Amino acid sequence: MSTATTTATARRAPAIALANVTRTYPGDVRALDDVSLTVEHGTFLAVMGPSGSGKSTLMHCAAGLDSPTSGSVRIDGQEISGMNETRRTELRRERVGFVFQAYNLIPSLSVEDNITLPLRLAGRRPDRDWLRTLTERVGLADRLSHRPAELSGGQQQRAAVVRALAAKPAVVFADEPTGALDLRSAHQVLDLLRALVDDLRQTVVMVTHDPAAAARAHHALVMADGRVVEALDGPSAPRLAERLVALGER
Repeated sequence: MSTATTTATARRAPAIALANVTRTYPGDVRALDDVSLTVEHGTFLAVMGPSGSGKSTLMHCAAGLDSPTSGSVRIDGQEISGMNETRRTELRRERVGFVFQAYNLIPSLSVEDNITLPLRLAGRRPDRDWLRTLTERVGLADRLSHRPAELSGGQQQRAAVVRALAAKPAVVFADEPTGALDLRSAHQVLDLLRALVDDLRQTVVMVTHDPAAAARAHHALVMADGRVVEALDGPSAPRLAERLVALGER
């Protein structure tokens, strides 16, 4: 078998791989305690836990927003633990997308300009076919010239999802993406995230406090005291709610 063929058929590195990651803060506060985690491409993972469990710190370290005190973090096969801030910023721009509870859309820009702004700031040309696929998929193809204030909350969050996917990242981190939405809009955004994973093979890691939202994922992690205390495949909302209640009574 030729080298080219071997390379082409080689197994792609996981979207995210953490090995023995620990993050401590002054006062010997251990926000993450020896966490190992692998997220394959085309996976929807939810991360849950009580306040102070370490779920946000896990996301920040996995996304390159923070550096672990020890351990290894790889994004799409690239080790980021030893990178300086400039290089980590470049890698995030190229390989990571973010969706937050706040939509973070610029009011004076159109929806289209909001979606393409990160690409333009990075000096990259948008892939128009890809953006057309995404905007049609999320139901915003006829809203691209509108300003954010002319959209509902659910539509604004869908625009934020498209913005996160515009650069074709290896992984999208969603931090409480339905926290500011009404129930109907929240369901629509969660349906969208699951469909993007199932149909377009995107990878999503979602931090949430909502068991019903986490139940939309393929897998769920429950955290407490900086550690992963349970990993569930095909999680159910009742099971997750029961686990969180139990942790709250510790």
